[in-house]
Amino acid sequence: MQDVLEKNILHFWMTQMVDEEHGGFYGRIDNSGILHPKAEKGAILNARILWSFSAAYRLLEVEEYLAIATRAKDYLIAHFIDKEYGGAYWSVDYLGNPLDTKKQFYAIGFAIYGLSEYARATGDREALDYALQLYDCIEAHAFDREHNGYIEACTRAWGKIEDMRLSEYDANYPKSQNTHLHIIEPYTNLLRALRAFPANTSAADTSLTSYLSPLTSSLRNLIDIFTDRILNPETHHLDLFFEMDWTRGAGHLESYGHDIECSWLLHEAALVLGDRKVLAKVEPIVREVAKASGKGLRPDGSMIHEANLDTGHVDDDLHWWVQAENVVGWYNIYQHFGDEEALERAGRCWEYIKTQLIDWHHGEWFWSRHADGTLNTVDDKAGFWKCPYHNSRMCLELIERTSTGG
Repeated sequence: MQDVLEKNILHFWMTQMVDEEHGGFYGRIDNSGILHPKAEKGAILNARILWSFSAAYRLLEVEEYLAIATRAKDYLIAHFIDKEYGGAYWSVDYLGNPLDTKKQFYAIGFAIYGLSEYARATGDREALDYALQLYDCIEAHAFDREHNGYIEACTRAWGKIEDMRLSEYDANYPKSQNTHLHIIEPYTNLLRALRAFPANTSAADTSLTSYLSPLTSSLRNLIDIFTDRILNPETHHLDLFFEMDWTRGAGHLESYGHDIECSWLLHEAALVLGDRKVLAKVEPIVREVAKASGKGLRPDGSMIHEANLDTGHVDDDLHWWVQAENVVGWYNIYQHFGDEEALERAGRCWEYIKTQLIDWHHGEWFWSRHADGTLNTVDDKAGFWKCPYHNSRMCLELIERTSTGG
């Protein structure tokens, strides 16, 4: 996995995606390997690059990874952070000018994830301060004080927005499992970075420590939202879309990749929170959610994307990100609960990834294969949604877990 991480994934992004002319990183390389130098640059892409190279530097201490992480951090702050209204833009053009200025809280969550990891890896106060500012934005503008939870999006100036969808493939509801998953993820990492920060620098002060209590409360609440609202108690799958009052919307949907990803991210949140009662509540749920995700497994170890139980439609494409989360999720079950079958599932999926998804010739991974085994030749090799995050995180998680037991 370390070879795949360094020689296949990170090398591709360091050599193919750095925009030396206009700064930051290019917005797109298509599946044919053609660079689109004038493609828009997405906040999610930049934040995920920031997280990936920061985490790689923290674990492997390679200076080249720090240089890429710093480039991503500087570009994010200079071009994506809205200096007038706060928050982060959804996208900028290839020159770095604001393009889509809506405030999608999923993207702001990823900015927190990347910035907090950079602070965790380097002790950089600026990155931590920006991460905390973005946390304030989410709490001020996304948190629903009447029904609990977080809404999807606002206008640039934090007004109501009609189309709250994360992408054209999503249903237009004010709350979603996906956005909550990618708020609990950065909040967990931000708490971890904040707790560690005074040990890394003499700059510890009350402006930082004052965040510990509210951030801890936010994380505790998010865990409860997943266990009490988003989790379907009948199926142990995660429901995907909700009205403001948490009425389920868009029908009976099952997303197996999100199920297995949530199983370990929810567990991670409870472990970092460090409350034994919360952990005792969460750990049986973690195992049930992972077990439910197994509905999407195929005999070769791969996992299909999702299904609509109302219409009977099954998206049986084998997406790169689902396979990466499949490996981490099952390894987490093995690591913490001694489940040998879970270890076998992680291993089978890793074999599938190596033989079917990694582009050994040109670098990075293919977007997906279809159920019949043919390659998806339409979706990007790198782009708005195709980033060095799920696959690099899989490698980093397994390297760290197997080398430290942590």
